[in-house]
Amino acid sequence: MSCGEPHETDCAEVLDHLYEFLDHEMPDSDCTKFEVHFEECSPCLEKYGLEQAVKKLVKRCCGHDDVPADLRSKVMGRIELIRAGQTVPEHDVTATAGVDFPASPGERGTGAA
Repeated sequence: MSCGEPHETDCAEVLDHLYEFLDHEMPDSDCTKFEVHFEECSPCLEKYGLEQAVKKLVKRCCGHDDVPADLRSKVMGRIELIRAGQTVPEHDVTATAGVDFPASPGERGTGAA
């Protein structure tokens, strides 16, 4: 997504790292760049607001449940594989933890069981 306007920080970079910004997991200098970008770019600001609202809703509805450390580790590993553009394992790495994530578009099979 891009608004089509030139920015010091590209829309794609902002959206790629939006969750890091939301979770306060980036250096202050990067946060400042993102804040400046949101002041200039309405589509990115809208996406930020939507993701922030979803995060608050999830926290309100599910924020009291403890996440098992092994599940968090497996999910984070899968996210890192996807971010790195690597092939995600054919089997669901979270299945042993009792969580079944829907397949991403590149993982969908033929539907035959």
